[in-house]
Amino acid sequence: MRLALRTVPLALLVLIVMGLIVAPVVGQDLLSVSAENCDYGGELLSIEALDEMTVKITLCFPDGAFLSKVAFVPMAIQPSEHLEATGGGGDLLNTPIGTGPYMLETWDLGNEIVLSRFEDYWGEPAYEPTAVYRWIAEASTRLVELQSGNADAINNPAVGDFEVIKNDPNLRFVEREAATIFYVGMNRNIPPFDNQLVRQAVAHAIDRQRIVDNFFPAGSNVATDFIPPIIFGHTPEVEPFPYDPERARELLAESGVELPIQTTISYRDVVRPYLPTPGLIAVDIQAQLAEVGIEAEVVQIESGAFIEATVSNGTEPMFLLGWTMDYPDPTNFFDTHFGTGAGAQFGDKFPELEAAIAAGGRTPDPEERLAHYAEANTLLRDLAPMVPVGHAISGMAYQADILNAHAVAVGQESMALLEDPDDDNMVYIQNAEPISLYCADESDGESFAVCEQILQGLMGFEVPSGEIVPQLAESYEVSDDGLEWTFHLREGVTFHDGSTLDANDVVLSWAVQWDASHPLHTGNTTTFVYFTSFFTSFLNAPES
Repeated sequence: MRLALRTVPLALLVLIVMGLIVAPVVGQDLLSVSAENCDYGGELLSIEALDEMTVKITLCFPDGAFLSKVAFVPMAIQPSEHLEATGGGGDLLNTPIGTGPYMLETWDLGNEIVLSRFEDYWGEPAYEPTAVYRWIAEASTRLVELQSGNADAINNPAVGDFEVIKNDPNLRFVEREAATIFYVGMNRNIPPFDNQLVRQAVAHAIDRQRIVDNFFPAGSNVATDFIPPIIFGHTPEVEPFPYDPERARELLAESGVELPIQTTISYRDVVRPYLPTPGLIAVDIQAQLAEVGIEAEVVQIESGAFIEATVSNGTEPMFLLGWTMDYPDPTNFFDTHFGTGAGAQFGDKFPELEAAIAAGGRTPDPEERLAHYAEANTLLRDLAPMVPVGHAISGMAYQADILNAHAVAVGQESMALLEDPDDDNMVYIQNAEPISLYCADESDGESFAVCEQILQGLMGFEVPSGEIVPQLAESYEVSDDGLEWTFHLREGVTFHDGSTLDANDVVLSWAVQWDASHPLHTGNTTTFVYFTSFFTSFLNAPES
């Protein structure tokens, strides 16, 4: 790793590398971070401030989804001074400082988050002076709050309530596209799921059509592979294992595993666009598995602990999880779950699957890319680390008089666009409380929903279209070989603490994620799961 501050004496540079001195005064020295070469295995080669308002990011290989990754909220920018003052953890988790249309006013833990309009916002100001986030796990209770007028908007109403909302003249339902995947995951490091035949048996034992028909909204799709049909990378020619309980029993007999299998199937009681009724679905899958000789105890785990146990630590043998599209490219689904930098939920990586996914992400020709993704979907079917079940539609429900009501398939809904003619606040009820508001080191939608109102990146997703647009970068250029990306920052952008955006803020916001040896590489879990799924590997990653 090479951490450089131009015009800094060598002795001082050594102290900076050791983390003993904070970044220098903006406007005097320019920060840069780089790997010695690309042999460390990651996608990034360097990120450097060329001047106070220009940042260059150099890649080790082309990445067709690079701008989408840059636009996603974990790559948002905070002031370098704030990162240093909070030490990468502690107060950073609940005191985000951003450049967005809203700023954090209060977080009453367990109750609500209040955002206030940022009057010095560089773009179009928020309509409402105040946005309030609350959370209720039960979809039916969220709807009661909306019907009673205690909320202006709720996310993910229950499937059975879609028609109720549509038929209520006081309410409005806005549908969200089926850009999701729900799957039953298995960790191959934990017996009996270290046996491929057992995992294949689970795939044959689950009636995907039954689950979608009984528990998903009308218009949802039974999954044939991991990628939703609405985006590139879906390969219908790769046929999934059919529902066949008898074949499941045969595979279990061939596996040599003692029957009946005793295991657990864990879930979090949080409604997601991809999983509308988690508890009911868990019990239904439990009954299906019992028919073939797999006795799975259903275990409910608190949301944050569940993500830590599955994605971060890989301690759950079988679990219900899924994904809602962050950006419309197969790298968002494949790389995040099965790529080199993915989390631990499925256990040890499959090298052949990693290779197919990596080739798809680095190939510019669409036809060649699709061939790599067909190979990846075939490997996913045969290796069976998970069973893709369905692609669910979902939606938002609003008071009928709320202006600019929307539901997005890419990113999060924008509270700044919503206008309530009746009062001066917008009350939004989601499924759960954010885990933290340092979203560089989170992966849950509830955290992202709030972070996206506060924090911004070089690029962003336009609401509601999902188009990638310049945000804190006013413009950018990319070299002909796709390796050098130069971003020109907007002049005069102010953070919520009154400081002014500059290139060092960008470099440090990225560097604390990239460099595992950086003293500010702490956060909440220190896994920074999105960074490694996006860019393959940390710099100075500890030996496993």
